[in-house]
Amino acid sequence: MKTSDFDYYLPEELIAQTPIEPRDHSRLLVYSRKNKTIEHKHFYDIIDYLTPNDVLVVNNTRVIPARIYGKKEGTGAKVEVLLLKRLNLNEYECLIKPAKRFKVGTNVIFSESLNASITGDLPDIGGRTIKFYPQNSTLEAELEKLGEMPLPPYIHKKLENQERYQTVYSKIKGSSAAPTAGLHFTPELLEKIKEKGVQVIEVLLNVGLGTFRPVSEENIEKHHMHSEYIEISEDTAKKLNDAKKQGKRIIAVGTTSVRTLESAADEKGVIRPVKEETNIFIFPGYKFKFVDSLITNFHLPKSTLLMLVSALAGREEMLNVYNTAVKEKYRFFSFGDSMFII
Repeated sequence: MKTSDFDYYLPEELIAQTPIEPRDHSRLLVYSRKNKTIEHKHFYDIIDYLTPNDVLVVNNTRVIPARIYGKKEGTGAKVEVLLLKRLNLNEYECLIKPAKRFKVGTNVIFSESLNASITGDLPDIGGRTIKFYPQNSTLEAELEKLGEMPLPPYIHKKLENQERYQTVYSKIKGSSAAPTAGLHFTPELLEKIKEKGVQVIEVLLNVGLGTFRPVSEENIEKHHMHSEYIEISEDTAKKLNDAKKQGKRIIAVGTTSVRTLESAADEKGVIRPVKEETNIFIFPGYKFKFVDSLITNFHLPKSTLLMLVSALAGREEMLNVYNTAVKEKYRFFSFGDSMFII
């Protein structure tokens, strides 16, 4: 299967630059795989499609202020650093601009209380590993002071409220991008969903490089997914397995929740507790072991995320849905509208 098989035409004006207010007033496209039908709703209508026999699985990761700016020691050359993946207490895998000027051994100054040195190359992504040396506090505290929310490159407007790039249930810091399908939920809507009898279960995937890395191979099977950290506790695994045994519908909120669940499920569809890295790559032909339905945003052409939703709903079907969404002027990508694949 080719990367070009997942291309579609998207007018630039449909790329959402700002989030909708309130969160749950974004539009919702509901696609039925069984009937091959499309309905046009708003996200707050999603409660009408949920029953007490459903489980919503959400990713409770929280985005860190992962974009910081510094200067090369000695020359003062400016550098932009995007933290991608934590390696240990103060060391990260990063993307940096301009990478050519910042070789291994280069020292970088971010402020009077934070400097760093480049410790390694990441040739497959054109990145570096960087070790930070916070002087008076923790690295987290320094990032809160110096860092910016790492909005995707297709968003050109400044985000006034940084919390709009966090889900309302975000808890555990560690992501370089938001699990954007969850951005549509409000505390009030979640409460109504729970009152209806729907079970809400939290898992963790720290969103990293996979969000930023395009598919460069034309043969998608040659594409290498970068690993991301996932976590499911013993208690959570039990809740998930009990729900599956009871015949409940497992609805993943976002592709990150899908990847977490499918990584943790064995061949019999039983979830095991995990604290590990996953590089699972889901594309058409994949047999889902645990996930039944998906709430998701509209993804970039030729992206691994579009391949994942196509694995669940069919490639031609998804391209038809996307073309319909373009005609109906849905808003696309991180701050865009939502889709419920049932």
